[in-house]
Amino acid sequence: MIKESISSPNAPKAIGPYSPSVLVGDALYISGQLGLDPASGELADGVKAQAARSIANLEALLKAAGLGLGDVVKTTVFLANIADFAAVNEVYASHFTAPYPARSAVQVAALPKGGLVEIEAIALRD
Repeated sequence: MIKESISSPNAPKAIGPYSPSVLVGDALYISGQLGLDPASGELADGVKAQAARSIANLEALLKAAGLGLGDVVKTTVFLANIADFAAVNEVYASHFTAPYPARSAVQVAALPKGGLVEIEAIALRD
């Protein structure tokens, strides 16, 4: 099994000992993406803006691997407050199209850097 770390200047650098994403064969595993601006390292303002930035970061990593949002088969959405589910869902629905990826959404005790939302994904080449 050959693993290749995939990163992008258009997505934040890892803030720990992990790869932003890993390509194994035809599968890309993308680490959770906060709503961080890759240039400033700052979180976007508010849950909707953070969700949109998180998805933009996913897109940057997908693009670096020659993939797009349409190749995503599974996502996990981590929320600091489950009450933000509807707002994040609205942003999510504006970026993904049918057939939508399988998805889980959970509330967590806290996210790194005080984030409000974090999204991880798995994508497959067809």
